[in-house]
Amino acid sequence: MHRLKVFSLYSLFLIPYSVKAEVPIEKPDLSQPTGIAPAFFGPNALPIIDMSDGLTDNHLRLELAADGYIGFQNNNTADIFARVHVPLFTRWANLSVWMPVYGWYKQYDGTGSGAGDVYISTDVQVLHHSWFHSANAGYIPQMTVRLGMKTASGEQFERRRHYDCPAYFFDLAMGQSIPIRAITLRFAGSVGFLCWQTDNGRQNDAVMYGLQAQLRHEYFSLRATWGGYVGWERYGDAPMSIKARAAGHIKGFEPYLQYQYGIKDYPFHQVRVGLVYNLDILKSKDESRK
Repeated sequence: MHRLKVFSLYSLFLIPYSVKAEVPIEKPDLSQPTGIAPAFFGPNALPIIDMSDGLTDNHLRLELAADGYIGFQNNNTADIFARVHVPLFTRWANLSVWMPVYGWYKQYDGTGSGAGDVYISTDVQVLHHSWFHSANAGYIPQMTVRLGMKTASGEQFERRRHYDCPAYFFDLAMGQSIPIRAITLRFAGSVGFLCWQTDNGRQNDAVMYGLQAQLRHEYFSLRATWGGYVGWERYGDAPMSIKARAAGHIKGFEPYLQYQYGIKDYPFHQVRVGLVYNLDILKSKDESRK
């Protein structure tokens, strides 16, 4: 019954995720790339979306962080980042909303500031070992499906800070935990699809991918993620990066430090300092990160 409830909730959140494109004035020339791609814009235009580790949970997560981006080509940015993660009446379905609330930048044509885009996603658990009653159930991996969208609310398209267009994405993530005495190792992978509108009725379609390794202790955790996406234009639209994150765990609070290095088509170093507050609003008896 709980799974039926989860999928019913999931279907409700599919409705607003459609992207409506205008009819082009003239037939677009697909041989010419648009340049509406992460290599040519600010770091928050369409960054590499944080991948899931294959688990939903029962915690309300409130996150606030400060970002600093050092561009490889003297394009520097600072912003305030916020995110909220909410269980949808069950730990098997979660809603996430996040955005760079406001940012300041310095680039080749001067300085400025502006608000960023809003991202909204839903995650649904579609496979979990606790659903099976057998001696070998612990070897069954966990799997989530995520569907999300990006608004077109980001400012200053004319200065190449944000795309003036919507985007949507969906992905599938799978992971498995390996307990070793006082620590737990977790490995996860994801694959998905990302689409964003460019110009004159065109859109760019991309394949998303990611691999992740985590080490978790009662009082701290470490995480490394490699990932990105590959668009069809092949012109600055295949960003790839590696992210490293270290966090402490103190009575529901999670202070953390994250570093991201752009390997390809994402010409930035990112340093993020943040704080997460976790609250088990469902009062679930089972541990959510298993």
